[in-house]
Amino acid sequence: MVAYKPFSSDIMQEKLHMSRHPGTDPPEFETIIHGFEGNNVLLESTYCYPRGGGQPGDTGVLVTKSTQMDLHEVLPGQMILHPVEDPDVFGIGDSVTCKIDISRRNGHSLMHTAQHIVSALAEDLWGAETVGNQLSVESSRVDLLFEDKEVFDPDELVNATNAVISSNLDVNIHEWERSRIISHEQMRHTKFMHRIPSSITHLRVVEIDGVDLCPCAGTHVSNTSVIPQIKFLGKKNKGKGRIRFSYVFE
Repeated sequence: MVAYKPFSSDIMQEKLHMSRHPGTDPPEFETIIHGFEGNNVLLESTYCYPRGGGQPGDTGVLVTKSTQMDLHEVLPGQMILHPVEDPDVFGIGDSVTCKIDISRRNGHSLMHTAQHIVSALAEDLWGAETVGNQLSVESSRVDLLFEDKEVFDPDELVNATNAVISSNLDVNIHEWERSRIISHEQMRHTKFMHRIPSSITHLRVVEIDGVDLCPCAGTHVSNTSVIPQIKFLGKKNKGKGRIRFSYVFE
Protein backbone atom coordinates (compact mmCIF):
# COMPACT_ATOMS: atom_id res chain seq x y z
CA MET A 1 0.00 0.00 0.00
CA VAL A 2 1.27 3.47 -0.89
CA ALA A 3 2.07 5.69 2.09
CA TYR A 4 -0.33 8.58 2.49
CA LYS A 5 0.18 11.81 4.36
CA PRO A 6 -3.19 13.57 4.47
CA PHE A 7 -3.56 17.20 3.52
CA SER A 8 -3.85 19.51 6.51
CA SER A 9 -4.85 23.15 6.63
CA ASP A 10 -1.40 24.15 7.93
CA ILE A 11 0.24 22.82 4.74
CA MET A 12 -0.52 25.10 1.81
CA GLN A 13 0.69 23.95 -1.57
CA GLU A 14 2.24 26.71 -3.67
CA LYS A 15 0.35 26.66 -7.00
CA LEU A 16 2.94 28.57 -8.95
CA HIS A 17 1.21 28.42 -12.34
CA MET A 18 -1.26 30.97 -10.91
CA SER A 19 1.42 33.60 -10.45
CA ARG A 20 3.52 32.92 -13.55
CA HIS A 21 2.69 34.85 -16.72
CA PRO A 22 3.02 34.29 -19.57
CA GLY A 23 2.09 30.63 -19.16
CA THR A 24 4.59 29.48 -21.78
CA ASP A 25 8.01 27.85 -21.34
CA PRO A 26 7.37 26.57 -17.79
CA PRO A 27 10.63 26.19 -15.87
CA GLU A 28 12.10 23.00 -14.53
CA PHE A 29 11.56 23.22 -10.77
CA GLU A 30 12.68 21.51 -7.57
CA THR A 31 10.37 20.74 -4.68
CA ILE A 32 9.69 18.24 -1.88
CA ILE A 33 7.27 15.30 -1.90
CA HIS A 34 4.66 16.06 0.77
CA GLY A 35 2.71 12.81 0.47
CA PHE A 36 0.66 10.54 -1.76
CA GLU A 37 -2.97 9.98 -2.66
CA GLY A 38 -3.40 6.70 -4.51
CA ASN A 39 -1.05 6.87 -7.51
CA ASN A 40 -0.79 10.64 -7.20
CA VAL A 41 2.27 12.43 -5.83
CA LEU A 42 1.55 15.52 -3.70
CA LEU A 43 4.24 18.18 -4.08
CA GLU A 44 4.85 21.07 -1.69
CA SER A 45 4.96 23.45 -4.66
CA THR A 46 4.27 23.04 -8.36
CA TYR A 47 4.29 24.95 -11.63
CA CYS A 48 2.10 22.26 -13.22
CA TYR A 49 -1.28 23.23 -14.61
CA PRO A 50 -4.06 20.83 -13.48
CA ARG A 51 -6.77 19.86 -15.97
CA GLY A 52 -9.70 22.26 -15.86
CA GLY A 53 -11.64 24.94 -17.71
CA GLY A 54 -11.38 23.01 -20.97
CA GLN A 55 -7.57 22.99 -20.81
CA PRO A 56 -5.76 19.65 -20.37
CA GLY A 57 -3.32 19.26 -17.51
CA ASP A 58 0.43 19.28 -17.93
CA THR A 59 2.53 16.15 -18.38
CA GLY A 60 6.27 15.66 -17.97
CA VAL A 61 8.74 13.73 -15.80
CA LEU A 62 9.63 13.57 -12.11
CA VAL A 63 13.32 13.05 -11.37
CA THR A 64 15.19 12.15 -8.16
CA LYS A 65 18.82 11.17 -7.64
CA SER A 66 17.90 7.53 -8.12
CA THR A 67 15.00 7.43 -10.57
CA GLN A 68 13.03 9.15 -13.31
CA MET A 69 9.34 8.54 -13.99
CA ASP A 70 6.81 9.89 -16.47
CA LEU A 71 4.28 12.30 -15.05
CA HIS A 72 0.79 11.65 -16.42
CA GLU A 73 -1.81 14.40 -16.93
CA VAL A 74 -1.86 16.58 -13.81
CA LEU A 75 -5.26 16.75 -12.08
CA PRO A 76 -7.04 19.24 -9.80
CA GLY A 77 -7.69 18.69 -6.14
CA GLN A 78 -7.37 20.34 -2.74
CA MET A 79 -3.72 19.76 -3.51
CA ILE A 80 -2.80 19.43 -7.22
CA LEU A 81 -2.40 15.74 -8.08
CA HIS A 82 0.65 14.49 -10.02
CA PRO A 83 -0.16 10.96 -11.30
CA VAL A 84 2.68 8.47 -11.85
CA GLU A 85 2.79 4.78 -12.76
CA ASP A 86 4.55 3.60 -9.59
CA PRO A 87 4.62 6.04 -6.65
CA ASP A 88 6.31 3.42 -4.43
CA VAL A 89 9.71 4.42 -5.83
CA PHE A 90 9.33 7.83 -4.13
CA GLY A 91 9.23 8.69 -0.44
CA ILE A 92 7.77 11.48 1.66
CA GLY A 93 10.40 14.18 2.07
CA ASP A 94 12.29 13.26 -1.11
CA SER A 95 13.68 16.13 -3.14
CA VAL A 96 12.35 15.92 -6.68
CA THR A 97 12.84 17.82 -9.92
CA CYS A 98 9.83 18.24 -12.20
CA LYS A 99 10.27 18.82 -15.92
CA ILE A 100 7.04 19.88 -17.63
CA ASP A 101 6.48 19.01 -21.30
CA ILE A 102 7.12 22.49 -22.70
CA SER A 103 5.77 21.85 -26.20
CA ARG A 104 2.45 20.58 -24.83
CA ARG A 105 2.09 23.45 -22.37
CA ASN A 106 2.95 26.09 -24.98
CA GLY A 107 0.43 24.61 -27.41
CA HIS A 108 -2.30 24.76 -24.77
CA SER A 109 -1.40 28.35 -23.84
CA LEU A 110 -1.67 29.40 -27.49
CA MET A 111 -4.98 27.60 -27.91
CA HIS A 112 -6.43 28.94 -24.66
CA THR A 113 -5.63 32.53 -25.56
CA ALA A 114 -7.13 32.02 -29.04
CA GLN A 115 -10.27 30.60 -27.41
CA HIS A 116 -10.70 33.78 -25.39
CA ILE A 117 -10.68 35.76 -28.63
CA VAL A 118 -13.11 33.41 -30.39
CA SER A 119 -15.55 33.52 -27.47
CA ALA A 120 -15.36 37.30 -27.08
CA LEU A 121 -15.93 37.95 -30.77
CA ALA A 122 -18.84 35.48 -30.99
CA GLU A 123 -20.50 37.42 -28.19
CA ASP A 124 -19.75 40.79 -29.79
CA LEU A 125 -20.91 39.72 -33.27
CA TRP A 126 -24.05 37.76 -32.42
CA GLY A 127 -24.56 37.85 -28.65
CA ALA A 128 -23.52 34.17 -28.52
CA GLU A 129 -22.61 32.80 -25.11
CA THR A 130 -19.77 30.31 -24.67
CA VAL A 131 -21.24 27.36 -22.77
CA GLY A 132 -18.33 24.93 -23.15
CA ASN A 133 -14.92 24.47 -24.69
CA GLN A 134 -12.25 21.81 -25.07
CA LEU A 135 -8.65 22.57 -26.01
CA SER A 136 -5.86 20.40 -27.34
CA VAL A 137 -2.55 21.04 -29.06
CA GLU A 138 -3.93 19.81 -32.39
CA SER A 139 -7.39 21.43 -32.43
CA SER A 140 -9.95 23.11 -30.21
CA ARG A 141 -13.69 23.58 -30.04
CA VAL A 142 -16.03 26.15 -28.54
CA ASP A 143 -19.72 25.50 -27.85
CA LEU A 144 -21.78 28.62 -28.57
CA LEU A 145 -25.36 29.33 -27.55
CA PHE A 146 -27.37 31.63 -29.84
CA GLU A 147 -30.83 33.12 -29.69
CA ASP A 148 -30.86 32.47 -33.45
CA LYS A 149 -28.03 30.25 -34.64
CA GLU A 150 -28.89 30.97 -38.28
CA VAL A 151 -26.87 34.19 -37.91
CA PHE A 152 -23.65 32.25 -37.34
CA ASP A 153 -21.01 32.63 -40.04
CA PRO A 154 -17.82 30.63 -39.35
CA ASP A 155 -15.83 32.53 -41.96
CA GLU A 156 -16.73 35.84 -40.33
CA LEU A 157 -15.63 34.52 -36.95
CA VAL A 158 -12.34 33.18 -38.34
CA ASN A 159 -11.55 36.44 -40.14
CA ALA A 160 -12.37 38.55 -37.08
CA THR A 161 -10.28 36.30 -34.83
CA ASN A 162 -7.29 36.41 -37.16
CA ALA A 163 -7.54 40.20 -37.36
CA VAL A 164 -7.28 40.39 -33.56
CA ILE A 165 -4.42 37.89 -33.50
CA SER A 166 -2.53 40.09 -35.96
CA SER A 167 -3.10 43.23 -33.90
CA ASN A 168 -0.18 42.81 -31.49
CA LEU A 169 -2.36 43.07 -28.37
CA ASP A 170 -0.99 42.52 -24.88
CA VAL A 171 -2.45 39.77 -22.69
CA ASN A 172 -2.45 40.93 -19.07
CA ILE A 173 -3.15 39.10 -15.81
CA HIS A 174 -4.79 40.75 -12.78
CA GLU A 175 -5.75 39.70 -9.26
CA TRP A 176 -9.07 41.42 -8.54
CA GLU A 177 -11.58 41.36 -5.70
CA ARG A 178 -14.84 39.48 -6.31
CA SER A 179 -16.89 42.66 -6.00
CA ARG A 180 -14.85 44.42 -8.67
CA ILE A 181 -15.19 41.43 -11.01
CA ILE A 182 -18.95 41.12 -10.56
CA SER A 183 -19.62 44.85 -10.93
CA HIS A 184 -17.28 45.53 -13.88
CA GLU A 185 -19.42 46.41 -16.89
CA GLN A 186 -16.98 44.86 -19.39
CA MET A 187 -16.43 41.60 -17.50
CA ARG A 188 -17.48 38.42 -19.33
CA HIS A 189 -18.30 34.91 -18.07
CA THR A 190 -19.27 35.65 -14.47
CA LYS A 191 -22.26 33.26 -14.22
CA PHE A 192 -20.11 30.66 -12.46
CA MET A 193 -19.05 33.04 -9.67
CA HIS A 194 -21.68 31.76 -7.24
CA ARG A 195 -20.00 28.33 -7.32
CA ILE A 196 -16.73 29.72 -5.94
CA PRO A 197 -16.57 29.69 -2.10
CA SER A 198 -17.09 33.13 -0.59
CA SER A 199 -13.85 32.65 1.37
CA ILE A 200 -11.99 33.23 -1.90
CA THR A 201 -11.93 37.01 -2.02
CA HIS A 202 -9.66 37.55 -5.04
CA LEU A 203 -9.64 35.87 -8.44
CA ARG A 204 -7.36 35.84 -11.43
CA VAL A 205 -8.60 37.91 -14.37
CA VAL A 206 -7.28 37.66 -17.92
CA GLU A 207 -7.40 40.75 -20.13
CA ILE A 208 -6.74 40.85 -23.86
CA ASP A 209 -6.39 44.55 -24.43
CA GLY A 210 -9.66 45.94 -25.77
CA VAL A 211 -11.05 42.49 -26.67
CA ASP A 212 -11.73 40.33 -23.63
CA LEU A 213 -11.86 40.57 -19.85
CA CYS A 214 -12.86 37.53 -17.78
CA PRO A 215 -11.94 35.42 -14.75
CA CYS A 216 -9.68 32.53 -15.79
CA ALA A 217 -7.07 30.32 -14.12
CA GLY A 218 -5.69 28.90 -17.38
CA THR A 219 -2.33 29.55 -19.01
CA HIS A 220 -1.90 32.17 -21.72
CA VAL A 221 0.65 33.88 -23.93
CA SER A 222 1.89 37.43 -23.36
CA ASN A 223 0.81 38.94 -26.68
CA THR A 224 -1.54 37.93 -29.49
CA SER A 225 1.25 38.29 -32.05
CA VAL A 226 2.70 34.88 -31.09
CA ILE A 227 -0.58 33.03 -31.84
CA PRO A 228 -0.81 31.39 -35.28
CA GLN A 229 -3.75 32.24 -37.49
CA ILE A 230 -6.73 29.95 -36.96
CA LYS A 231 -8.47 27.88 -39.64
CA PHE A 232 -12.08 26.69 -39.62
CA LEU A 233 -12.26 22.94 -38.98
CA GLY A 234 -16.00 22.33 -38.75
CA LYS A 235 -19.26 22.99 -36.98
CA LYS A 236 -21.93 20.77 -35.43
CA ASN A 237 -25.43 21.50 -34.25
CA LYS A 238 -25.57 20.54 -30.56
CA GLY A 239 -29.25 21.14 -29.80
CA LYS A 240 -31.51 24.14 -29.61
CA GLY A 241 -29.52 27.29 -30.27
CA ARG A 242 -26.16 25.54 -29.85
CA ILE A 243 -23.31 25.26 -32.32
CA ARG A 244 -19.93 23.61 -31.76
CA PHE A 245 -17.27 25.58 -33.64
CA SER A 246 -13.94 23.78 -34.16
CA TYR A 247 -10.68 25.25 -35.36
CA VAL A 248 -7.00 24.45 -35.85
CA PHE A 249 -3.92 26.61 -36.26
CA GLU A 250 -2.64 27.19 -39.77
